[in-house]
Amino acid sequence: MPDMPHLWMRHESRASERRAPLVPEDAARLVAQGATITVEESPQRAFPLTDYTAAGCRTAPAGSWADAPDDVFVVGLKELPDEPKELRHRHVFFGHAYKGQTGARELLDRFTSGGGRLLDLEYLTDGAGRRLAAFGYWAGYVGAALAVLHRRGTLTAPLRPLDKARLDALLAAGSGGSTGSSPRGTRTADALVIGALGRSGRGACDALEVAGVETARWDVAETRELDRAALIDHDILVNTVLVTRPVPPFLRTEDLDDPRCRISVVADVTCDVTSECNVLPVYDEITDWERPARALRGGERPVDVIAIDNLPSLLPVEASRAFSAELAPHLGRLGTGDPVWERCLGSFEAAVRDDGGAREAGPSPHRPGDRAAAPSTTEETRP
Repeated sequence: MPDMPHLWMRHESRASERRAPLVPEDAARLVAQGATITVEESPQRAFPLTDYTAAGCRTAPAGSWADAPDDVFVVGLKELPDEPKELRHRHVFFGHAYKGQTGARELLDRFTSGGGRLLDLEYLTDGAGRRLAAFGYWAGYVGAALAVLHRRGTLTAPLRPLDKARLDALLAAGSGGSTGSSPRGTRTADALVIGALGRSGRGACDALEVAGVETARWDVAETRELDRAALIDHDILVNTVLVTRPVPPFLRTEDLDDPRCRISVVADVTCDVTSECNVLPVYDEITDWERPARALRGGERPVDVIAIDNLPSLLPVEASRAFSAELAPHLGRLGTGDPVWERCLGSFEAAVRDDGGAREAGPSPHRPGDRAAAPSTTEETRP
């Protein structure tokens, strides 16, 4: 049996991030199989540190991963803090650095200058390019739920984490037609979910069903040649499609200018706003927990956008448990030459080669050789 890895689960530096990539129950299984797991202290993580120690994990102060031994795999979810400038470890998290996003070049440069490697969870895929661990369902669920609550005027800021039972109660409280009429006319407000057959799309549709909102479900067939008149004939638009190459946008400024447009709330679950792959180029900055919705335009036909890039953290326990169940088996195979992680590493190496400003990657501490893998084109969304 190959040696089990040493996993170092870091504290998340973003104050609103309460999820964990590995929950105590799954950590206990990995420890029983021989893995070493160090869990950093965190004042915001939804799972108490004592649950991890009971599972057999070691503990460490928040942020101490920077001084951890070279052979550990640093596991997280969202962005790294600004220091250290040079990254020498193998990091497992959502880097959002392969499609020219804001800060992508700087992040890749930190890895190449320090000799570290990024194993981006967005590119943890099977041989067919399908994501193996994703928060997509819960991202879609929360994104659609927030859109409904905002449309009803019951969304309060700043947002606070809660559980699914409480969120469902809020959605159900306004079901049965109380979503109101569209500001574009007398029809009862309805919704359109783009990418409805993917994980995130299914989550969005489930939330809208709890809320009692009539929902049109579009996927590949409906977006191959867009019927723009049909697209703008809905009150709520939920986009759950994350693309890996530029495609014609789903919603444009001129669509919002169309007098037939009924859209009043846009929920972009993907938040790919700084990438050339953005399919909703009608806004230029994400929203956040302090200000979940932002006006795209006012006047007689107002339109608001919700674009929060860590939506599942609103339901941190449910989202973490689902994600950890998918990720944990793969974490146990880190450092073994497993094809899943080899493809993930190949995506990093391809991104480094393709990035005009990044330096050549140094010798890989993960494996020898240099095989690149093409980015996944699955319809999934940000974590």
